[in-house]
Amino acid sequence: VQLVESGGGLVQPGGSLRLSCVGSGFTFSSGYMRWYRQAPGKERELVAHISSAGGSTNYADSVKGRFTISRDNAKNTVYLQMNSLKPEDTAVYYCNTVRMGLPYWGQGTQVTVSS
Repeated sequence: VQLVESGGGLVQPGGSLRLSCVGSGFTFSSGYMRWYRQAPGKERELVAHISSAGGSTNYADSVKGRFTISRDNAKNTVYLQMNSLKPEDTAVYYCNTVRMGLPYWGQGTQVTVSS
């Protein structure tokens, strides 16, 4: 199982970024996908998750209305569209899935929101 994130960077407050996570080595379409983030000195937190076919999504209260999770199973990719970014969104963002009871993580992508 391999998860590879991309799309992070430096953005000004109010700006947007789209993160991508490409999965390989497993049947991507058969399970939930999640985005987590971890800010310096803080615990890793769940940001959003999406069901296998994409019909069900859920978000942390802190990002509701600003972030959108989606997936393209034909491309083995899950996305996180982040709008109206705030400095407190600064963190390393990780893609996650659980298969056969085991969690798998990507290497993370840094998102920095600063003027």
